[in-house]
Amino acid sequence: MNEEKEVQAKEEKPETNEAKINNATLTKADPVKRIIAFVIDAVASIIVGFIPFVGGIIGAFYMLFRDALPIEALEYKSIGKKLLQLSVVNIEDPTSKIDYAASAKRNWMFALGPMMMFFLFIPILGWIIDILIGIAVFILVIIEIIKIFSDEKGVRLGDKMAGTMVIEK
Repeated sequence: MNEEKEVQAKEEKPETNEAKINNATLTKADPVKRIIAFVIDAVASIIVGFIPFVGGIIGAFYMLFRDALPIEALEYKSIGKKLLQLSVVNIEDPTSKIDYAASAKRNWMFALGPMMMFFLFIPILGWIIDILIGIAVFILVIIEIIKIFSDEKGVRLGDKMAGTMVIEK
């Protein structure tokens, strides 16, 4: 009787994003290529960030939605991923495009960096906020880099949240 309940409980539980990622047969992208693509995107975001007041916000939006850009020439992905021929795929349906929600789930921690440019123009309080955000971003980026190299599928925390992974195209 107990075995029957356990089997029924397992059948009723929906499969988690982590389980879907582990069951996927996709091949992970080279971690070094991913880091280079990220650096390209970060530099683009920082350059835009120097536009007073709005630059940081524009840069943050770029980092947040970079995997779902509505630009056909970039194949709906970031500049860095386009140049290094990487793609973000949905684990449930690798043929579908990544939407804004999935991109935001994957990249929210990286959008904090460009927001620092916004606070840079606010004396004292903005600078204190910048220091705190900078420490948080630094820690998150280190964790994400470790996950890219240590995870079997190259899935970082943002990918687990969004149910995505990065592959070479």
